[in-house]
Amino acid sequence: MKRILLGAALLVLGSQAAVAAGDAEAGKAKSGMCVACHGADGNSLAPMYPNLAGQHAQYLESAIKAYRDGQRTGGTTAMMTPMAANLSDQDAADLAAYFSQQKLKQK
Repeated sequence: MKRILLGAALLVLGSQAAVAAGDAEAGKAKSGMCVACHGADGNSLAPMYPNLAGQHAQYLESAIKAYRDGQRTGGTTAMMTPMAANLSDQDAADLAAYFSQQKLKQK
């Protein structure tokens, strides 16, 4: 039982470390290409684009990588894939850290 609890604790800590790897300030500096659709602070300028503000960093990072790697399909794939194509894993982590720390504004 102790091994299971220890394993679970290490898994949680490991997943938090992966999220913490992103640098929010670096993400802010890299977010210029996101602003036109998602807003400077991750609050979308148009209802057809999702808000990024307040989303979980791990979700945002995995979504960016999925677009980049051609693993995500759907309505905005044609727009997002070229935007994510040249992003490194670090870029994805930084952008995710930045947008996850922004506050979602109620409209």
